[in-house]
Amino acid sequence: MDRRTAIKTLAAVVATPAVTIAQTECQQGYPPDFPVRQRLDQGPFEIEQDEGWRTALFTTASEKPLRNPGIGLVGYTWEENGPSLAVRGGKRTLEDQIEQTATLPFVDVLYIRCDWRNVQKQAGKLDLDPVWQLTLDAARRRNLRVAFRIQLSNPEFQPKEIALPEFLRQKIPMVNIGGIPRRGNIQYSEPRYDHPEFRKAFTELNHLLAERFDGDPLLEWMDIMQYGFWGEGHTSSLPNPFSDYATAERTFLEMTAEQLDTWKKTPLAVNTQPDISHVGNKRVIDAAMRAGVWLRSDSIEIEEPIQIDQIANRPSWLAAIMEDGYFRQYDINKLTQDVAGVNQMERCMLHTLDLRANYWSLWTESDNLKTYNEKYPRGFERLQTNLGYRVRPGWVWQRKRFNTSELVVSVVNRGVAGVPGVLWLTLSSPEKSWKMRGSLDAGEPSGGGNRECSFLLPNGFVGQVQLSAEIELRPGVFRPVKWACEQPLNSDGSITVQVKDVNDPTWRKGV
Repeated sequence: MDRRTAIKTLAAVVATPAVTIAQTECQQGYPPDFPVRQRLDQGPFEIEQDEGWRTALFTTASEKPLRNPGIGLVGYTWEENGPSLAVRGGKRTLEDQIEQTATLPFVDVLYIRCDWRNVQKQAGKLDLDPVWQLTLDAARRRNLRVAFRIQLSNPEFQPKEIALPEFLRQKIPMVNIGGIPRRGNIQYSEPRYDHPEFRKAFTELNHLLAERFDGDPLLEWMDIMQYGFWGEGHTSSLPNPFSDYATAERTFLEMTAEQLDTWKKTPLAVNTQPDISHVGNKRVIDAAMRAGVWLRSDSIEIEEPIQIDQIANRPSWLAAIMEDGYFRQYDINKLTQDVAGVNQMERCMLHTLDLRANYWSLWTESDNLKTYNEKYPRGFERLQTNLGYRVRPGWVWQRKRFNTSELVVSVVNRGVAGVPGVLWLTLSSPEKSWKMRGSLDAGEPSGGGNRECSFLLPNGFVGQVQLSAEIELRPGVFRPVKWACEQPLNSDGSITVQVKDVNDPTWRKGV
C-alpha cells in the first residue's frame, strides 16, 4: 500500500469511528455468503481509567414466544400426499383448513410441499394450484411467512401419477427402478434427470419460480430441488436411474449450481440425506453450505449419526430446519410413552433443541395439533422459548473515550442457535438527526453466547438514544428483529438507552 492510499484509508476509518472498515475477513469453517462491511469493533474492550464507565442499560431475557425471521414453528398447508386428512376426506374445505392452521397461536411459517405438476401446466409460465394463493393470503392476514419445496419426484401417487407436469411426460424418459415390498411392491419410476428435455424444463422452472418468489418479503426460505423421492436426495433402497455415478453427480451439482446462481434474495435450504442412492449428495451439500445454504432433515429420531453431527455442528450462521416423518399426525391416541413418561412426539421435538435448530415442522393436521398442545403443552412451550436465536442487549455500558462517550453493547443470545446470517445494529437519536449502523460477524452471537460491539457517539452528546437490530438473511436482504427482553420496546422495535454527561461527578450512579 502506498502512502497516498494509506492516508485515504486512515481518513475513512477516522470518519466512521463506530465501525472497523473491512472488505474481507477469514471465518472459521465454511466462509459465509456475506461480504464483510461496516464491521463494528467487537473488542475486547478494556477499562483504562477509574470512574471511566457506567452501566447504562441492563435487560432481562424474555421467555415469551417471539416471531422473528429465521426461527419458528412451521405449519403445513400441503404435503406430499396433498392437503390435510380432513380436506382429503371431504370434511373441510382447503381454504378453511389453511385458515385453521394459520390461526394456531404457535404457528409462525406456512409451508407448501408439492409436486412440479402443482406449479406448472404448460411451458413458459407458472400455473400455481389454489393452495398457493390461499397460503400467501393467510400469511399476509396473520403476519406469518411462507416456505416451500417443489418435488421433482414423488412416490405417493405412483404408478397412477408422477410429479412431472402432463406437458413434459412424453418428452422425458422414465426409468423403472423397482418396488419396495413394505409398500405393496409398487413399481416406481424416476425421470432421466440428465436428459436434455428434463434439464431444459428444469432450468425454465427454476427461473420462473425465482422471478415470482425470489425476494418476496413473505418468503422465509425455499428448499433446493433435489434428487428422488420427495426431493430428499434418495430413492429409499432402490437404485437411481443413471447409467453411472459420474453422470449422476455431475447432473445434480449442475442443478444445484443453477439454483444457487439464480436465487439471490430468498434463503435456500438443502436436505442432509446421506448418499445412499449414489447421486453425489456429499458434494451437493458441501457446495450448498459453502454458499450459505441452510440445512434441513425430514426426520430426527431415526437419522444416521452423520446427519445429526452435521446439523448439530454446522457453522453458526446457517439455520437448521427439522421435522419428524413418523409421528407427524400428532394423534394423541396413537402415541406411546417411554419409561420417563415422555411421548414419542415430545421426545422428537425436544431433541430439536439439542441440534441447535431454528425451525420445527408441524405438518398438516391442525385439529390434532390443537388437541396435542392442550394435553402436552411442554413441547411447544419449550420450542417457542428456546428455538433458534433470541437476542437482546444484555448490557450497555457508557465509557469515556476520545473526549466523548462510547457505548459498548453486549448482545446476548438466549436461544440455542446462532444468528442465521448477519446481525446489524443501529444506534440513533430519537428524532433521527443522526444514526450509526454496523454489523457483527456472521452467525454472532452464537447460541447461548454473547458478542460485544461499540459505537463512538457524537462529541459531547447527552440524552436518549435508540438501539435497534435487523438480520441480513442474504447479502443485501434485511429484516427487522425484535429484542427478546422483558423491558419495554419502542413502537419501531428499538430500545431506549440513556446517555449521561461524562463530566457530571454523579454520572456513574444508577442504571
